[in-house]
Amino acid sequence: MEWEAVIGLEVHVELKTESKVFCACSTKFGGDPNTQVCPVCLGLPGALPVLNQAALEYAVTAGLALNGQVAGYSKFDRKNYFYPDLPKAYQISQYDLPFIRGGRVEIETESGPKLIGLTRIHLEEDTGKLVHAGGVAESASSVVDFNRCGVPLLEIVSEPDIRSAEEARLYLTKLKTILSYTGISDVKMEEGSLRCDANVSVRPRGQQEFGTRTEIKNVNSFRSAQRAIEFEIQRQVKAIESGEKIAQETRHWDEGRGVTVALRSKEEAHDYRYFPDPDLPAVIIPREKVEEIRSRLPELPDARKARYVEQLGLPAYNAEVITYERPLADFFEAVLGAVGLAVKGEAVKGEAIKAKAAEASNWIMGELLRYMNANNLDFEHIPVKPGDLVEMLRLMEAGTISGKIAKTVFEEMCSTGKDPATIVKDKGL
Repeated sequence: MEWEAVIGLEVHVELKTESKVFCACSTKFGGDPNTQVCPVCLGLPGALPVLNQAALEYAVTAGLALNGQVAGYSKFDRKNYFYPDLPKAYQISQYDLPFIRGGRVEIETESGPKLIGLTRIHLEEDTGKLVHAGGVAESASSVVDFNRCGVPLLEIVSEPDIRSAEEARLYLTKLKTILSYTGISDVKMEEGSLRCDANVSVRPRGQQEFGTRTEIKNVNSFRSAQRAIEFEIQRQVKAIESGEKIAQETRHWDEGRGVTVALRSKEEAHDYRYFPDPDLPAVIIPREKVEEIRSRLPELPDARKARYVEQLGLPAYNAEVITYERPLADFFEAVLGAVGLAVKGEAVKGEAIKAKAAEASNWIMGELLRYMNANNLDFEHIPVKPGDLVEMLRLMEAGTISGKIAKTVFEEMCSTGKDPATIVKDKGL
């Protein structure tokens, strides 16, 4: 029998606000354990939450960037469950009236573009962090850090439109890129700012009814998500073909062993006993406020990519790579600006100008990315100034240095911060 996977992803995104979603505690990453807490985020009796306006505006920003419908009327609910990192024994979340309904993300697959639908986007508070020590030995222990408790968390729930682990990776990559362009989150998976739960089931190809799903919790890298989903698909197919019944459960991805492991049975919505939070009023979002936030949206990656292809004649692949990270695309535009190239709002004319754009993109995709990867640099800290790259290209055009020597000059520019003319002079090039 030929099997088909059905995958839906729940992506949790920590918002880049200065304070938590319902109190004034700092959201700064890396503080000493339990130093960024107060009676509100610790759930102490009598403490009352107050909604962070920036968190609300960031949620609306995400909804607009992802083509969702912003609710004019919404509310917060209590999601009840007992866990050591949840001090109130409930989480303030949203159930039936989320801030955003619908939306979509377009990915590029081998067979062409594909739209992944979104069910909803809602705002909630993050939980604390458990730190385990000692494994399963008698001396094992767990401690909890509540600094993260109450950090504003956006949950983006996809429709079950994903059909492979590769499509899941493409979706996560595209989602991260869009969110990073909006500036609402640093989307750093290594700091827990972007986490993913994957709901996976299999069914005979052609069957409309869904199979029994399992949920893989808190996968913290794109590679891990892809591996976990691939393993779970294979595990379920093998189990069904052996006559077993798939249990609806939550599973953990064991990175070292490369397997998913059962944690607990999977709760349904009624198990959480949702009810409206009596401490928080309903939220009304006027249309004029939504339009004001829409007017502040930046140019998103797909629009930038299309502009680079149409106006500058860049190959689609080059445009895709350059627009993947907003700081890289901003750097590219700064280079174009330094050579006097208008790229926004005006059509770029002339093959010579397009050739300069292509040359700049090749250096960025080749030597710049190679240097940054080799030195493990993030895109917030590009090690060369746009004007220096332009000056180096001019030295090549004038015949002062060859293309081979330019690579040496470029690496020296990156490592020392010196301008190209100084490097050429000092090294006698």
